[in-house]
Amino acid sequence: MEEPLRDSRTLAIQLRDRIADLIRAEGLKPGDKLPTEAQLTQRFRISRPALREALKLLEQDDLIHVEHGRGRFVSALSAVQVDRPITVFESVTDMARHYGYRTVNKVLSIAEETPDKRVAENLQLAPGERVIRIERLRLHDDTPILYCIDYVPRAVVPAKLYDIDWSGSLMDLLETYGNRPRMSAAGVSAVMLPQDVVERHGLKDFGPALLITETCFNAAGLPVNYAIDYHRGSHFSFSLTRK
Repeated sequence: MEEPLRDSRTLAIQLRDRIADLIRAEGLKPGDKLPTEAQLTQRFRISRPALREALKLLEQDDLIHVEHGRGRFVSALSAVQVDRPITVFESVTDMARHYGYRTVNKVLSIAEETPDKRVAENLQLAPGERVIRIERLRLHDDTPILYCIDYVPRAVVPAKLYDIDWSGSLMDLLETYGNRPRMSAAGVSAVMLPQDVVERHGLKDFGPALLITETCFNAAGLPVNYAIDYHRGSHFSFSLTRK
């Protein structure tokens, strides 16, 4: 029997990854039937609702498909192995952990402000609504590997700014207010850090970056975070599948 799930990721995401590992470990091929819900709940010592949420994630990733009345089956896409697919939605903290990095978050600035047009549109804000802007640097062994700016609607986090510890996972923080992001719409480009950021924070050695901008949505489909993340090119690479 598998050990119970204990790490810091959400339960459904943990379980999704464990079932994907199970498919690979047992050599299941496209068209093979997945173990039943009863078998999986017993194996992973997990509740049926949590299992079904994880199975839905696997369906969304096209790793399995459902044939009503017959069960769940391994899909053709499961035969395509990619390392760190860019289509996986996860927190920056979890993503860095998958690369083997243990990051320390350095908060560079925190402010409440009126959003510009781009931020307001991505967060679907009404005129007059304000945002919290969080600027952070993520370091591994004192080396900057991520420069991140996050915008959160002020209404989502009603507490006083300086009563909050902004150095941890933003997803976990949003979860405490009932607004954990569950999905996102993202764009990717290869860039250099803005020159003013390089000069202001001493990042002249950062080099080329993979810029991911994404609007993150809660379970109800409402935008709760607009993120601008510069991934240091020498430390990150992503893969994708095409179908």
